[in-house]
Amino acid sequence: MLETTIGQPTLTAILFFFLFVAGTLYITYWAAKRTRTTTEFYAAGRSITGFQNGLALAGDYMSAASFLGIAGLVALKGYDGLIYSVGFLVGWPIVMFLVAEQLRNLGKYTFADVVAYRLKQRPIRTAAATGALITVLLYLIAQMVGAGSLIKLLFGLPYEIAVIIVGALMIAYVLFGGMLATTWVQIIKAALLLGGATILVFLILLKFGFNYVDLFSNVTEKYGEKMLQPGGLVKNPIDTISLGIALMFGTAGLPHILMRFYTVPDAKEARKSVFYATGFIGYFYILTFTIGFGAAALVGHEIISAIDKGGNMAAPLLAEALGGEIFLGFLSAVAFATILAVVAGLTLAGASAVSHDIYVGVIRRGRADEKQEVKAAKIATLSLGVFAILLGIAFKGQNVAFMVGLAFAIAASANFPALLMSIFWKKFTTQGAVWSIYTGLILSVVLIILSPTVWVEIFKNPAPIFPLKSPAIVSFPAAFIMGILVSLMTREREAEEKFETEKIRAYIGIGAE
Repeated sequence: MLETTIGQPTLTAILFFFLFVAGTLYITYWAAKRTRTTTEFYAAGRSITGFQNGLALAGDYMSAASFLGIAGLVALKGYDGLIYSVGFLVGWPIVMFLVAEQLRNLGKYTFADVVAYRLKQRPIRTAAATGALITVLLYLIAQMVGAGSLIKLLFGLPYEIAVIIVGALMIAYVLFGGMLATTWVQIIKAALLLGGATILVFLILLKFGFNYVDLFSNVTEKYGEKMLQPGGLVKNPIDTISLGIALMFGTAGLPHILMRFYTVPDAKEARKSVFYATGFIGYFYILTFTIGFGAAALVGHEIISAIDKGGNMAAPLLAEALGGEIFLGFLSAVAFATILAVVAGLTLAGASAVSHDIYVGVIRRGRADEKQEVKAAKIATLSLGVFAILLGIAFKGQNVAFMVGLAFAIAASANFPALLMSIFWKKFTTQGAVWSIYTGLILSVVLIILSPTVWVEIFKNPAPIFPLKSPAIVSFPAAFIMGILVSLMTREREAEEKFETEKIRAYIGIGAE
């Protein structure tokens, strides 16, 4: 059995942890002095360059689930662990070619700005904010529970204390530094994560003479050819397609990702940022693939499963085996940074949906000054942060892995179809948008409750009512169909007339902030 310091607080881990926290809190202090207006709070004053935003997007997107989860899946299940990597990555060209430029030109702070651009404001903002908030909350719960479990495993801290630390730091970043602090926390985290993973892959390849054939031969000798063949994780091809739809189109509907396009000065920088983000994220997923097989070869299934059944500790165990306690401490701090950067982005997206869409757009009917809106955003941040901490503690010990899948399914079904149709289809109406959003939202939530993941594994029923683990194959087309049918039945002349001016602004940027 491997001797490991995982689960015990080590001096190096604590030192790296405090260095990261001190650095990011200093950034928050620096950003707080530059965050006064709504544009500064929500969109960092539109001062972030394409390259910086690309790194921040990568930092926002590469969650602990990506780093630890996918490496663990590849280590234990082999080839099929890559389904998530490919699905997460393929969403980026969709973002680049279909929504990045239009979002930047049409919106101000949230994706609801784009959907409501030529439609009736109040019903659209209510529906879009509901979809955005539910996506954010599900994602947040999964990240908070993951944070508690991870920090407990890595540092030996009690679960509740870990959740409170993550929650308190997340509130501080967003409350005081707004989008500027959140962006720089994400940039630092992306650089640390890419750097740490690159060093880990270098050390793995050093062991095998920089020869992937030797690495794969070692894995097949130990575990057989099945590790390099599909079918280890997902047996049902329809389930695989459904999961793929959720991951691909969900990326283009995640509120905290879409919000990042408002931080750049113009549409050209928005396109650049997706280009850089795709490069960084693609490179990162190649690294997780190598880390997964490296862990299977050098640490072994038995030890990985003994420490954590889901395989989440595969990468830290490998770091300790190859680089000792110091490298493990560094990678533990990076994993912590990963969670913090993602939850800060999620909190800001949730707060903007509450303050900008619901408070200003629905309650105040668009009549609120900058001071009132920033105040509402800060109250929403604090409330959401406290709520996330309480939910994180309430879900202790629960299997919340399905929540990330559900968040992607809702983003793909409730957010993306309405966003796409509002930009590209002239006859799209307010009622069509509302029906599309609620159809996608309700169907994805109901079907995942009736699926094997929740109905059997969590509620302990003998058989699922809905056979697939991911609902996107049903909820995604249903949202489009409902949006089209209702729009055709409820013609809206005013919206059709505004479509031409919307098109000019979407493609040329005339009138964009």
